[in-house]
Amino acid sequence: MFDLPMETKREQKYYREFRKCLLENGFTMMQYSVYQRPVPNRQSMKKYQAILQRKIPQQGEVRLLYVTERQYNDMQFLLGTSSRQEELVGNKKLVVI
Repeated sequence: MFDLPMETKREQKYYREFRKCLLENGFTMMQYSVYQRPVPNRQSMKKYQAILQRKIPQQGEVRLLYVTERQYNDMQFLLGTSSRQEELVGNKKLVVI
């Protein structure tokens, strides 16, 4: 999860470079400013942490959250209304409120 300033052209450039780094390293967008990537073990996890640490713009904030496959699979989708996303979720549990 990240929060990067994007007010100036330079900050926008840093944002694009950071996002490109995420994509080049196998991360996929879960929602705006939230990306995910499966890793097989803690050693691999540390590798990607180091890569991201080197790419964070000076004024940026990045938060890494490590969850197990089981925890990830227990994720709940809460939707205010039906959407196209519901069709894409497949067998995930959905709660529409």
